[in-house]
Amino acid sequence: MTGPAPVLPAFYRPAEVAALLRCSEWWVKEQARHRRIPYAWIGGSYLFTAEHIAEIVRRFEVQPVGAADSANVVRLPAPRSHVADAGESSRLRARPPRRRRTESNASAA
Repeated sequence: MTGPAPVLPAFYRPAEVAALLRCSEWWVKEQARHRRIPYAWIGGSYLFTAEHIAEIVRRFEVQPVGAADSANVVRLPAPRSHVADAGESSRLRARPPRRRRTESNASAA
C-alpha cells in the first residue's frame, strides 16, 4: 500500500523573489551567485522556496542596538595604517605609458 504523495515545495524565480523583497532581480541573482543567500540550482537557473526567502530576510535583518545589547556587540580592531614611516618610504616612479613601452621594445628588436 502506497502512502500519500510527498508535497513538493513551490519554487519562485529571481524576478518573483525580487518583487516580494522589493529589490532588483539583479541583486537577487548577484547574492545567489556569491552564495550569500540560499537557493536551489535546478535546470541551470536559480530557484527559491518559501524557506529560502524567509532565510534571506533573516540574514539581512538589522536589529537595533540598545544598552542591553551593547555587551554582545563585537568590536573590530581599528584598521592598520598602510603608510610607512617617513624615513622608510621610498619615492615612487610612474611607469611609462604602454604605447611608449611597446615602441621602445619594437625598435630594440
